[in-house]
Amino acid sequence: MSFEQGLSGLNAAGQNLDVIGNNIANSETAGFKSSSATFSDVFAVSLGGGASGMAVGSGTQVAGVTQQFSQGSITADSNPLDVAINGSGFFRVSNGGAISYTRNGQFQVDKNGYLIGANGQNVTGYQAVNGAVITGVLGNLQLSQANVAPKATTTAAVGANLASTAPVLPTASLDPTNPTTYNYSTSSTAYDSLGQSHTVTYYFNKTAANGWDASVYVDGAAANGAGASSLSFDTGGNFVSSTNLVKTAALANGAAPLSITMDFSKMTQTGSAFGVNSLSQDGYASGQLSGYNIGSDGTIVGNYTNGQTQRLGQIALANFTNPQGLAPLGNSMWSETASSGAALAGTPGSASLGALQSSALEGSNVDLTAQLVSMITAQRDYQANAQTIKTQDALTQTLITLR
Repeated sequence: MSFEQGLSGLNAAGQNLDVIGNNIANSETAGFKSSSATFSDVFAVSLGGGASGMAVGSGTQVAGVTQQFSQGSITADSNPLDVAINGSGFFRVSNGGAISYTRNGQFQVDKNGYLIGANGQNVTGYQAVNGAVITGVLGNLQLSQANVAPKATTTAAVGANLASTAPVLPTASLDPTNPTTYNYSTSSTAYDSLGQSHTVTYYFNKTAANGWDASVYVDGAAANGAGASSLSFDTGGNFVSSTNLVKTAALANGAAPLSITMDFSKMTQTGSAFGVNSLSQDGYASGQLSGYNIGSDGTIVGNYTNGQTQRLGQIALANFTNPQGLAPLGNSMWSETASSGAALAGTPGSASLGALQSSALEGSNVDLTAQLVSMITAQRDYQANAQTIKTQDALTQTLITLR
């Protein structure tokens, strides 16, 4: 026995305690991956032909510190820009063009609309143009803060039941100010090219058995379009056909004239009372960005005050053949190395890449209980190696005192 073995054991046990201590210290660090120390024995090899069959080892050494890229626990929160990776892969971030990788999905939008990580790096992905994501070219994700432009109404649909028991009222007598000149009415909203809203009112007059006229008024004035739309129903009260469906209205606010194609195909005529089942149209006013949603495939969708949504970009992920070969940079970041292999970038959920979960964060994968047990074991190893040095010292002292 010599001091060398005990000293090497103390050094190895000390480094192991450093690794365990670092794991415990980062048990609450988002995206942190725990590490473990691996050991190898040491043999002295002579120049005359290698270690003999009677060779005694010279102790131990730390062969390496290996990171464990197992899945960390995912915790939900209230920030829609917090994103967790459920599965394999890393977020790809850029710091002035220098690319690094992280599992920490604590994202936010800076003053210029760029999506950035917890340390200020730009999150990379695929940009969207006019709501369409352009895949194939990776770049810093910039989320447009512009308003959604208004869209003029071009189609409108009414779904209602017209009571078959209603009396026949000629359309020629229709007077919107006199309820006795029409059977039923209902209203909806339409939008012009400036995004301003207008009231569209539908007046229904029964003209014959299984026949009705629908007159369309915009802001109280009759819309143009060859008179009323004629609706016909079969003997079962089902919609059969309609005519004169394109209605136009000139506007005095500087907007382009409205031109709306009507859809009455969801109308019915039965013995039940009049009732409106659905009213829809395809126009909307201008809208401001009010929030974000991130899908499992990384698509970032903007929500607007007018109820519309639009794709703003898509977060990319990257994976490696050998993640353990990545070089740790701190701040839960890694860089590519020759050992890790080249980054394989793509959209979340494709190939070997995991899916994303928004309003959630991946926590540290440190098993605190296991680390505390490992710390006790490492402490015993340290004490045992110290004891071998103490024993060697006692033996040496005995030799020195021989007379």
